[in-house]
This record gives sequence, structure tokens and C-alpha cells, in this order.
Amino acid sequence: MRTAEWSEGHWTTEPERVRTSDEGLLVTAKEGSDAWRITSYGFIHDTEHALLRPISVGEAVEVAFRADLPEQFDQAGVFLKTDDTNWIKAGVECSDGEPGVGAVVTRGESDWSLSPVPEWAGRIVTVRASLAPGAITIRARVDEEPWRLVRVAPLATDAILQAGPFCCAPTRAGLVVHFLSWRTTDADTALHAEG
Repeated sequence: MRTAEWSEGHWTTEPERVRTSDEGLLVTAKEGSDAWRITSYGFIHDTEHALLRPISVGEAVEVAFRADLPEQFDQAGVFLKTDDTNWIKAGVECSDGEPGVGAVVTRGESDWSLSPVPEWAGRIVTVRASLAPGAITIRARVDEEPWRLVRVAPLATDAILQAGPFCCAPTRAGLVVHFLSWRTTDADTALHAEG
């Protein structure tokens, strides 16, 4: 496992404020920041705060953060991008008053999956994205609990792929996300736990 330095990445959209400390990275999101393409809402938003660096097939990226996301659509996790119309964001998002774990997979247009995890509020969440040829496997966990499979999705991995932590605050100002770590490791080799 290798810890990435915060300085290794570049922002897709500069946040309101970024502060590093011994305990990680504190990111203040701009009001209206979001990533979405067309589906159901009709708009395109590409103002997410994603700190990205290249990643290769056979690697996984892990991002840990504190799930303090109390307002509608506050979100944080992992962002993977090949280009402006092909990307994935996965992590925790506040929806209808409670946190949910899920992913938005975008291949021209976005789709969204979300499962409520109210017990994750305020705790440390780690999201892992593993790259296999043509596919991404997303897993997440809270504290040291077992990994949960969140999503298996297609994504062109023959192109240059970048990945790293992200956050968005679509509906308000003042969201501060505390990222604790950003690491790369070997990709998961199996989709299911061995029994």
C-alpha cells in the first residue's frame, strides 16, 4: 500500500479553501459544486472538487474521510475520470435527511444508486475503487467493519484514468470535508468474498 501525497493531485475545480494538517486534508466546498450529466434533471454540472492523479489497471485507490455530511446532497468519496463524459463518483451522500452509500456512473449520461447507512454518520468511511480491464469495482466500509460491495461498473480503462478524493456541496455553502488518507494498493482480485 502506498500513501499518496495531497500535493500529487490536481483539482478538477478549485475548492473554496484547502488546508493540510497532520491529521489530513480539510476541504471547504463551494456552494453549487456538483457532478452530474443530464439524466432526470436535464442539466450538466461539472464543478466537483476532485483531487486526481493517474491510476492504472491492477491498482486500487482508497480514500478515507469523516462522514460529517448533514445537509441535502452533501457528498464525499472517490472520483474516477477518463474524460468529461465518462466518470464515476462513489462514496457517501446525504439524501432526504440521512447518509447513503452509493455511486454515480456516467457514460454520457449519469445514473445514481444509493443505499441508506444512517449508522455511518460522523464515523470514518473508506471507499475503495479497484481497476480491472474495462471495469471498476467499488467497495466501502465504516471504521474497521467488513467491506461492502457498492457497485461493479464498466469504465474504459484503456484510456488515461485519474482517481482521487472528491467532495461536493450542491445546495449550500460551508461544507467542510475532513479527508484522512489517500492511498493506492493492489486491486481486489475477486468480486465476492471467499467462503
